[in-house]
Amino acid sequence: MARYCVFCEIVAGREPADVLYETDEVIVFRNRLRWVPTMLLAAPKQHMTQSDLWKAMGAVGEAAEKVGKEHCPNGFRLISNFGYDGMQSQEHAHVHILGGMFLGEYA
Repeated sequence: MARYCVFCEIVAGREPADVLYETDEVIVFRNRLRWVPTMLLAAPKQHMTQSDLWKAMGAVGEAAEKVGKEHCPNGFRLISNFGYDGMQSQEHAHVHILGGMFLGEYA
């Protein structure tokens, strides 16, 4: 039996999400957490690990940069968490797009 993955459920349209960008390969949606004014998630539609994603960033990297520039024209940060100590809470690969304010105090 496959484990439940909220990101796979969002991709399938069975969980709600505020989707800002979508292609056949990638989905970008708002994170439910609101640590900074703009906190988005760019994820491959195919379930994979963070390591697999970073080995071939491709379409996810392009989408993250495109949406980051649109929503945070003054600058943004792309972040990925790896493992428990890195605060990774979802197994489905994704990149955080953070911005909407000066991020200097979050260095």
